[in-house]
Amino acid sequence: MHIIVPIKQVPQTSDVQMDKQTGTMIRSSSASILNPLDLYAVSAALALKDRYQARVSVITMGPQSAVKVLKEAIAMGCDDAVHLTDRAFGGSDTWATSYILSLAVKKLGIPDLILTGERATDGDTAQVGPALASWLGLPVLSYVSKIEQVHADSLIAERLVEEGYQKVRTTLPALLTVIKEISSVRLPTLSGKKRAMASSIAVWDAQALEADSRFIGLKGSPTKVVKIEIPKVSRNCIVAKVEDDASLVAAVDRLIAFLEERDLLGEGGAHHG
Repeated sequence: MHIIVPIKQVPQTSDVQMDKQTGTMIRSSSASILNPLDLYAVSAALALKDRYQARVSVITMGPQSAVKVLKEAIAMGCDDAVHLTDRAFGGSDTWATSYILSLAVKKLGIPDLILTGERATDGDTAQVGPALASWLGLPVLSYVSKIEQVHADSLIAERLVEEGYQKVRTTLPALLTVIKEISSVRLPTLSGKKRAMASSIAVWDAQALEADSRFIGLKGSPTKVVKIEIPKVSRNCIVAKVEDDASLVAAVDRLIAFLEERDLLGEGGAHHG
């Protein structure tokens, strides 16, 4: 059994910068981590590896720094990794990214199963997983919370829906996007870290993938960012010191006045005496 897990390097949420001209994220200037939601996909794949003696491959697309997240996945227990990197990939939206990933999957060989995180914390679209399945012509199950059984040509999974949970059987190969309930996150082991340090990672560019230049990068992305607005965080506040009943009443009055000035009390307003 072969499982492929596409993972992503994302900026830490406290360190995000945008290119106002292109509308894309400046990844080279941000401290980056492995997408937290991809950790559950990797951990679920490793659980299946333990049960079915599967081989787990991870792939990622990004700059040279993205090797870090591939090494982390190997340290967790994944068997091999592929780094997709090329200046031509820069600025790819979800459509172009899923196309590039599909070429990598085909080059590796269509696996029995592809597991992806529910979404990436930087884009928050949840589009790449289903789009990848579409490029590959595979059935897709989204929001999978549990993989109950895996057979030679099918699996039974449980997925989260609005009304609760739904049990579904799908043929293999297939792609599953998973949620946090799928597995607890595995931690890298010391032996895993040593293996990751010694491991060699395959590097594929656009030429190696035989990618169509019309479908990659900023020019090949149908998504167009019209405008970027960065919210301004206001830290205006009041500080009230309460020592007795009189100062308590005064503090409450100041607070109510503060909220009324900003129209935060609603239609009913405040009643105090």
